[in-house]
Amino acid sequence: MARRLPRLLALTAALATALTVLAAAPAQAAAQDYVALGDSYSSGTGTGSYIETGCYTSTHAYPYQLAQQIGANFSFKACSGARTGDVLNNQVSALNANTDLVTISIGGNDAGFADVVTQCNIPFSNCNDDIANANSYIANTLPGKLDAVYDQISSRAPNARVIVVGYPKLFKGNNCSVINGISAAERTALNDTADRLSGTIGNRAAAHGFTYADARSTFGGHAICDSPSWINGLSWPIIESYHPNRLGHDGYTSLVAGKL
Repeated sequence: MARRLPRLLALTAALATALTVLAAAPAQAAAQDYVALGDSYSSGTGTGSYIETGCYTSTHAYPYQLAQQIGANFSFKACSGARTGDVLNNQVSALNANTDLVTISIGGNDAGFADVVTQCNIPFSNCNDDIANANSYIANTLPGKLDAVYDQISSRAPNARVIVVGYPKLFKGNNCSVINGISAAERTALNDTADRLSGTIGNRAAAHGFTYADARSTFGGHAICDSPSWINGLSWPIIESYHPNRLGHDGYTSLVAGKL
């Protein structure tokens, strides 16, 4: 019995050490709750393959790819055609105090950017007034619209990391399509509008303490007519025109993942 006592004491000490290590080991991290808000640039319109065609959401969209990468509990609320009011009325209700991550692209439709590009594409048309009106809206009205959305995100998801995702410039200098009616001067003006839009969105995001993912440099060298292009030109179906394709959403995924 006396010879067994040292062995028993050693076994007891080893067991105590093991239990201490197990108690100190951190529990496996819970999956993040991720909510993707926004418009067609977040839903995946332009990728050519859709989960459904009400909002044109796609498994190729950057939010879906990102959710897969990080193993998140994912709520996909982004919808093609959405404006700030649609986000407030139909999307932010998905947020709560347990939301860990929010991404959003919004503002382009409020400014009527897609409509302006469409107008510029009409042969023998002049879209200078449309561009000027969009620039005025971006400078004077859009900031308040964005603030209303960002305030709701902060209020409903106070613990979330929020990444605001911007829009790229669409055009490079040359025209590679015989069906493209947008002149060189109009392409330059539309890129300038994209810069204005990015500046306004980035400014308001920063004012709310959000992270801004500026897409302009990421898409540099991949505009319409570049090779490879990450953005569709005038396409069929029309709804896919002037939206990121699958390569574009791969680029967006890398951009946003790099902000985490």
